[in-house]
Amino acid sequence: MQGFGPVEVEPDEPVFHEDWERRIFGLMGSLMTKGLLNGPTFRHSIERMDPAHYLTSSYYEHWMTGVATLLVENGVVSAEELDRRAGGFPLSRPATVGPDDVPTAAPGEEPRFSVNDEVRVRASSFTGHTRCPDYVRGRRGTIVRVDDAFPIPELEAHRDEVVREFTYGVRFEASELWGDGGGDVEAVSVDLYESYLEAQA
Repeated sequence: MQGFGPVEVEPDEPVFHEDWERRIFGLMGSLMTKGLLNGPTFRHSIERMDPAHYLTSSYYEHWMTGVATLLVENGVVSAEELDRRAGGFPLSRPATVGPDDVPTAAPGEEPRFSVNDEVRVRASSFTGHTRCPDYVRGRRGTIVRVDDAFPIPELEAHRDEVVREFTYGVRFEASELWGDGGGDVEAVSVDLYESYLEAQA
């Protein structure tokens, strides 16, 4: 992030710096195995963190906040219990998107696009969980890879519904993304779901 200084690379960085990180990793896996949360729901719980808290906390603090938020929201523990045991515990903000706010998907049985097709990313915004980065919305790119069908993250996060849709590797010229700030030879490739894309006329 701008203003936060360089990324510090730690040589021979351990997987876990503290024992509590190992425990939150194990708790997350256990909750997923028991069906109390899924990957997109968990990601959205982190995306809902207060920005100042998110930007000043560590990777596994994000995990801990997300897991705690979901446990409170699902009635497994109460916010009061967390406060009592931890002496105050920051939770993520409430979700602003409900199941009815997510469009119903009707994926095709075959991929709609092929390698070398020119596409544009739909410019529509969505305040819930999505795997479509803001910086590619409305931008033109080229299909460079056709992948398998995977569960649509918006449906999985907000409806706990698994519907599979084809995904694509899409190449964007840097100048398309950042105008004069992008070079003539650099490009960025982004993996995108079919519903994020439309044919480029």
